[in-house]
Amino acid sequence: MHFKYLALAAGGLLALSACSKNEAPVTTAPPVGPGAIAGTVAADRDGDGYVDGYYTADGIYHAVQGPPCPPPPPPTAPRRGERG
Repeated sequence: MHFKYLALAAGGLLALSACSKNEAPVTTAPPVGPGAIAGTVAADRDGDGYVDGYYTADGIYHAVQGPPCPPPPPPTAPRRGERG
């Protein structure tokens, strides 16, 4: 009689084990950089190394509107040589 209950419990555990999910948890996307728009892809159409626009999820290109970014500051002078 106890064997019947043990077989019923084992069958139930086996049936419920098919419902368990061993998938990795979904992580959030990394934060976007300054000036970036979430959900878009940056585009450099002329190949100069600067982003000229971006593509949205539906494949439409949008040009960046506004003045170009200022150039980076010049490198600082090395701290070697004559001091005075």
